[in-house]
Amino acid sequence: MVSTNSWTLELESRVSAPRKFRATVMDWHTLAPKLAPHIVDSAHHVEGDGGIGSVRHYNCSSAMPFNVMKKKVEYLDVDNCECKYTLECDGVETSTWHIKIRPTTNGGSVAKVECTSKGTEGKDMMLKAKESATEMFKTVEAYLIANPDAYN
Repeated sequence: MVSTNSWTLELESRVSAPRKFRATVMDWHTLAPKLAPHIVDSAHHVEGDGGIGSVRHYNCSSAMPFNVMKKKVEYLDVDNCECKYTLECDGVETSTWHIKIRPTTNGGSVAKVECTSKGTEGKDMMLKAKESATEMFKTVEAYLIANPDAYN
């Protein structure tokens, strides 16, 4: 029997919404192997130019419960820092993600991440997905604070 689980995460950041979106969403395939090599060994575009319909391929490290992850962009609004995509892990569609990063009055941002997962290993995968999302956003924030000219 297939179960469906979901979670929502909101993360505040000192980094502006556009910078955070460009680094975390638009260029994560480039940054992940550098900033999170314990999760992603390598990544590249499979098809498209990064816009709607584009697919990115990630080779995952042995720390992950799967070897290959593909991310397909279903919706993208760069100006409003919002996207939706589906993830496939080892050839099985596992989840859909909706990310919206909005500016805050202090010049920072708040990222809202909603994830819906399908599968028999729902609870374990959902916990790992939420932990990975949190780590990804915090890692990118630290990188952007340390590199204030990046993604301007």
